[in-house]
Amino acid sequence: MTDDEILESVVDEQQGDEEDSDETGEGTKKLESFITGLRVCHCWVIIGLTAAILVLKDSSCQKECNNFNLKVECLGVLFVCCCSMDSNPGPGGGGEERLTAVSVRGACKKYGVNVVLDNLNMTVKKGTIYGLLGASGCGKTTLLSCIVGRRHLNTGEVLVLGGTPGTKGSGVPGRRVGYMPQETALYGEFTIQETMMYFGWMFKMSTADVKQRLDFLLTLLDLPYKHKLVNKLSGGQQRRVSFAAALLHDPELLILDEPTVGVDPLLRQNIWEHLVDIAKCGNKTIIITTHYIEEARQAHMIGMMRSGRLLAENPPDRLMSRFGCDTLEEVFLQLSLRQDSPITTIDQLHSNKTNKYEPVYLIEESEDMCHDYQETSNYNDPKAHDDNVDKKECCGLISGGPLHAMLHKNFLRIWRNPGLMVFIFGLPVFQVILFCLAVGRDPYGLKLAIVNHDMNSTDQECSDIVSSGNCSFQALSCHYLRHLKDPTIIKQSSFNTTSESANYATEEFYPTQESANEAVRRGKAWGALYFTENFTDALVARIHLQEYADEETLDQSGIKVWLDMSNQQIGLMLMSDLRASYQNFSRELLSTCDINPRLAEAPIRINNPVYGSRTPSFTNFTAPGVVVVLIFFLGVALTVGTLIYERREGLLDRTIVAGVTPLEIMVSHVITQFVLMSVQSIFLLTFTIFVFQVECEGSMFWVAALTVLQGMSGMCFGFAISTFCEIESTAFQMAMGSFYPALLLSGTIWPLEGMHVALQYFSKCLPLTLPTTALRCLMARGWSIWESDIYLGFVACIIWILLFIALSILVMKIKKL
Repeated sequence: MTDDEILESVVDEQQGDEEDSDETGEGTKKLESFITGLRVCHCWVIIGLTAAILVLKDSSCQKECNNFNLKVECLGVLFVCCCSMDSNPGPGGGGEERLTAVSVRGACKKYGVNVVLDNLNMTVKKGTIYGLLGASGCGKTTLLSCIVGRRHLNTGEVLVLGGTPGTKGSGVPGRRVGYMPQETALYGEFTIQETMMYFGWMFKMSTADVKQRLDFLLTLLDLPYKHKLVNKLSGGQQRRVSFAAALLHDPELLILDEPTVGVDPLLRQNIWEHLVDIAKCGNKTIIITTHYIEEARQAHMIGMMRSGRLLAENPPDRLMSRFGCDTLEEVFLQLSLRQDSPITTIDQLHSNKTNKYEPVYLIEESEDMCHDYQETSNYNDPKAHDDNVDKKECCGLISGGPLHAMLHKNFLRIWRNPGLMVFIFGLPVFQVILFCLAVGRDPYGLKLAIVNHDMNSTDQECSDIVSSGNCSFQALSCHYLRHLKDPTIIKQSSFNTTSESANYATEEFYPTQESANEAVRRGKAWGALYFTENFTDALVARIHLQEYADEETLDQSGIKVWLDMSNQQIGLMLMSDLRASYQNFSRELLSTCDINPRLAEAPIRINNPVYGSRTPSFTNFTAPGVVVVLIFFLGVALTVGTLIYERREGLLDRTIVAGVTPLEIMVSHVITQFVLMSVQSIFLLTFTIFVFQVECEGSMFWVAALTVLQGMSGMCFGFAISTFCEIESTAFQMAMGSFYPALLLSGTIWPLEGMHVALQYFSKCLPLTLPTTALRCLMARGWSIWESDIYLGFVACIIWILLFIALSILVMKIKKL
């Protein structure tokens, strides 16, 4: 039919109607004049009776009447669309009208420079099956994600069940929609029944209703034993379980992304029969994508997509009839070829002169389509579906059903994963054991090379002299060496190669000072001691002469020491032991000769310490920081990959489409981790304080509370990382990269006072520093919670927890995770 014929038929039809309502015929003459003007433009005209008329060109409304406006963007064809203005059908009239379930207009979506949806228009009527066909990468999955509210269009409009997805009261995401993503999106640790329970509780179904519905779905989809684990099922069976999860709560709108892949042909036919039945009898709307094009002939409407555009939207039989094809594949091929040709009129649709950038739209039921615009606008009235509005959405509350489902899911996944159980509860204990056994203990077996020119006798003779116990000022070098007989120091000689015996004190001597120093340079000893030939006589003279002793006497009475200070801890420890040994040697010598031993003491008297002991342990100093660091990064390790895994497997998408909010997701994980962190803290502190006797002078309650809070802070930090990162490897690298800066700046292994002042202020702003200081003050000093160093640690933990949670929720909302 030519343009003129179409226009003439429209004029005749419109004239017949106008004669009844306009006796003067002026309305008909105006319409004829209007249409005559359109002939110059070769326009495609769609007109209905009692209608409002619009002329659209280049995305803008050129003419309109009856105050009706319709926005359609990026149109390649000039056309007139007529829509009924009767928004109130009256009693009894609504049942005969076909309402729009999904309306997409002017949809454009880009990822960078890649255009995924290009001015796409789509209409899905209520109570119908809509088959969306297209090759992989054409934009089908992106379109479905926009429909369920998981993604937003750059431009255009999406209306689903009368509302914009994601708005309050729309019910989408939520219980009004059932979504089966392209991935199976199931938890492999669950049984089939547990999977259905999880999704049923998510949609606030009772346990009895879920079990009743499950029995029906097991039969319909030919699923195996309901107590079988999902990860033990075949790929096809897993897809059927995923399909069952979408059908479970009997939603108004079903969106199924390739549900029949890997399904037996007979079972596939049963599934299609069920879909047709629920669409017809239950007035359900179904959007389905499939790789099996021919099976889509059972759909009421077919939409064919290519390169982000909808090539056709018509019933399958009409498409095949119009193009004279026997199969939908042939129709799709012809449309794909003709997408590369210009189209300005319908007649040119059958030619090869179209521009490749112009869409090929075949929308024939324009009266219904435009009528649906009107009905869709009625849906936007909140009163139209007040009963479906979730009170949680209106009040911003956390819903018990989804929270219960997610808590059950979190704990069940941990229980079904023995390796994760060992990691959660065994790793902290193992790390504490390693720390307490390897760090902070005094070293022993340190070798010293000795050159004793004060004695020319053998080791045995020196031992006999020392063991006499008499007040004697002879062989004083041997008296001093006796005080080095402890596990820390081994006296090493050049004549005995078994100096590491149980005696720890082999006293054969190096012949010269040079040979002893050479032993130190070669790493055979940590230091060299040299006693001069007249050490005993010079020391006695020094005691008697005191301030009158000459330089030679002072030099001969001294013990010369050369230490290997490449290891600071060992070097400082040896220096301390050598001084302490000399003080003990002097006090004992004076005591045996009835001289007041206090004369050997330094004028500075060190009394009992206010906190700690006279011999402080490095373990006691570092233990609080180690506990804080361990519990924090254990929390990070538990959560850093959680959201990424669920997002990659499609689990997060499915959860959010079910209507679960980011806040509910975070709260469920916070509660789960709180329980885990409490148990971890008990194990950690039990081994640290009670097994390895690390000092703890403060309240165990506050020590445990701070430890749990710090673990939760780490858990929230892990969530924040997982929201920022797209892949797990990046998230773990970020977590590992934050470990050493946090450890070094926390004051765990070195006092904060050793840092630059600016760095001290910066380190106190980090999550670990103030809690480390607080825990150290609790354990070593026994301070109360009201001390500033203590409560600031708790405040810092709470602030970081809230900051990480807020950041995670914000990123999830922005990125639509």
